[in-house]
Amino acid sequence: QVYLRESGGGSVQAGQSLRLSCAVSASRTPNCLGWFRQGFGAEREAVAVIHKDMAGELSDSVKGRFTISREKGKRGIALEMTSLSPDDTAVYYCAARSSGVAGCFSPWRTYNYWGQGTQVNVSS
Repeated sequence: QVYLRESGGGSVQAGQSLRLSCAVSASRTPNCLGWFRQGFGAEREAVAVIHKDMAGELSDSVKGRFTISREKGKRGIALEMTSLSPDDTAVYYCAARSSGVAGCFSPWRTYNYWGQGTQVNVSS
């Protein structure tokens, strides 16, 4: 079983930065951890993912602006978001996938553990 809890969301203006954190509690390290987001009326999409033994991977829409990293001895992950725009407004979810052969950058349905989500609002 994997438990995830996000923190760090909020409201900012365009061009500003936010840092999201995800605390992970698991008996075994998940294969993949990631950040997904879902805007109003939109499909949930992968933003940034990281394999337990590899570097992180970002979606094209956030490359150069967002960074995913591990924290606290690999027990949690963080998402550093810079140069935020209104298009980044969404509920951000931390997710984990305990197994599977697909790469970590995969559709949200391949992830089997989810946090409650944290809202990020970016105003112009």
